[in-house]
Amino acid sequence: MPRMLDVSDDVRAEIGDEEADRLLAGGNAPGNYDCTSCRTPGDSDQERTSTVLFVGEETAVLAFAHASCIPSQVVPVSEEQLQGAVRSITGADGAEAAPSGRPPATPFAALPGEPRQATLGVTCGLVLVENDLRPALVVEPAGAIARPGSTEPGDAFLPLLLEHGFAPVTDMSVLPAANPGWSVLLAAGRLHAILQPGTDGGQPVSWWQAHQPLPVSDGWRSAAGKAQTVLVYAAPVGAIGHQPREDLMREAMEKAAAEGTLVAAAMPLAGT
Repeated sequence: MPRMLDVSDDVRAEIGDEEADRLLAGGNAPGNYDCTSCRTPGDSDQERTSTVLFVGEETAVLAFAHASCIPSQVVPVSEEQLQGAVRSITGADGAEAAPSGRPPATPFAALPGEPRQATLGVTCGLVLVENDLRPALVVEPAGAIARPGSTEPGDAFLPLLLEHGFAPVTDMSVLPAANPGWSVLLAAGRLHAILQPGTDGGQPVSWWQAHQPLPVSDGWRSAAGKAQTVLVYAAPVGAIGHQPREDLMREAMEKAAAEGTLVAAAMPLAGT
């Protein structure tokens, strides 16, 4: 019996017509699977199922998801991210449980033109915007950020972000504008990276990347899957700080916005 698989044109182009047709005919496709988005069981004999192809520099991994969760698509990732996705998909790192709230600060690939690495803290949470709970990431560096080659004092974190498509936040109730080329990468229901446009129109590259995929709450993942968009807020070191609850985080963000030290952008959800 043919599987109820969706294979997008992009996925077909990557795997070839022969393999795509074999999948659609029921070969090399699972009947039962764990959805790479919501991590609940799926059955390609009984429900529409999306093929999701994670493509790294040297390897690619085909995963499956409920079509109601995400469409069939190609997700470009680094080779390191791909290996993390494989571990998540196979459950090899399922026992690694991160505490709720702010995960440990992690290195990130600097903005274009900024060769140095910085250390960022990233917090997942839900924020109320336009009377709807939206999935958000709040980014704050561990220290001041300097421009390359600059010896001047001060923090260039916000100016650098403004130059690369982020916009000042003056009202937390207003939805941030989209930042073309940027996206948030979820794989197997875990947060992997914030991606920025590649140079000269190339593949997206990591701006921030988790040392190991970070679990997100069911509510956050559900909201992200529904909206297919994540709001990314950023503030300089010390502007927000570690807040143990979402209401306190909201208060800190509103204070930073009032002081002109908060920027944001809406980014599409890449992958799952």
